[in-house]
Amino acid sequence: MKNFKAGQFVSQGTYKAFIPAKINRTWHIDDMEVIALLSRADRELGRLDMFSEYVDIERYIRMHIAKEANQSSKIEGTQTRMEDIFLLEEDVKQEMRDDWQEVQNYISAMNESVQQLHRLPFSGRLIRQAHKILLQGVRGRHKLPGQYRTSQNWIGGATLNDAAFIPPPYTEIPELMSDLEKFANSQDNTLPDLLKIAIIHYQFETIHPFLDGNGRVGRLIITLYLVDKNILKRPILYLSDFFEKHRQLYYDNLMHVRTHDDLSQWLKFFLTGVIETAKQGVDTFDKIFNLQKELDAKLKSLKSREGNARRMLEFMYHQPVFNANLLARELDISMATAYKLIEMFVEWQIIKEMTGAKRGRLFVFEEYLLLF
Repeated sequence: MKNFKAGQFVSQGTYKAFIPAKINRTWHIDDMEVIALLSRADRELGRLDMFSEYVDIERYIRMHIAKEANQSSKIEGTQTRMEDIFLLEEDVKQEMRDDWQEVQNYISAMNESVQQLHRLPFSGRLIRQAHKILLQGVRGRHKLPGQYRTSQNWIGGATLNDAAFIPPPYTEIPELMSDLEKFANSQDNTLPDLLKIAIIHYQFETIHPFLDGNGRVGRLIITLYLVDKNILKRPILYLSDFFEKHRQLYYDNLMHVRTHDDLSQWLKFFLTGVIETAKQGVDTFDKIFNLQKELDAKLKSLKSREGNARRMLEFMYHQPVFNANLLARELDISMATAYKLIEMFVEWQIIKEMTGAKRGRLFVFEEYLLLF
């Protein structure tokens, strides 16, 4: 980006904090590689969004959000598997409860924030509400959930003296976040939205406005922005999987902007992530279609039992890990009927038992889960 200056490191006595330049300004793109990647990213996003119009997208939204929650939390050190996300709390091992709850909070924050977009613009208020949900009852619950920090934080290292990066002083946050909000909603700024959200994500992570949860909130707002600007009708593009796979590059490219004023490299990395993730999303939908066709063919042979079997399959698309009690309750059938359905689905290798126990058995729709 022409004549771009990321900001400056300013002495705070015993350490230097980075104060980023404002982003609500006129931008000039002079890197043809960025423009070419932007064109490809727009095409792939258009394909993904079009795909969502031809499928029952609500059936799969939960899986997309679960994957995003898991991968975004994994970047911060949370260790959960996809199948763990769908466990009921009583089925989660005690030592895994905190990690499980953090992922559940991310799912709740995403769902609530998407709903809030009907009433609120993309704004600091929306971001603070998402942050409050994210930190409820988990390890960061004492770190001002829903409020901007009122003290200095840092990234990496044990203290300010050996930190890898020190964000701006807390006194700068209100003005910087106000600038970010104006940039996000400016009607006069003609910068393409994909470049705007790439810059917004970089700026948010640089400001680091909260004491905890900045990484997760920063990745969550990417999807919220795309939905808010109607680039996507539903939240089905999530970059955390790409960022997690290229974690060091993710951190390095963000830092390179601050130290070398090189925003172009960050934009290229971000747009590459959009392209790869959108293509992967289309591929996943293709595989879901193939799986559906295969399972529909099997169920047609059931005759009198086909109705309950189809209801069970529909339930499994939303809840791919379950026990007999949950199945009976959700389908409003007897336990005997639930066990017969489970036995049939196990025999057909549609589901498998995952605990190896005789009591408290859990079943997983593994082939479907693996698609995500």
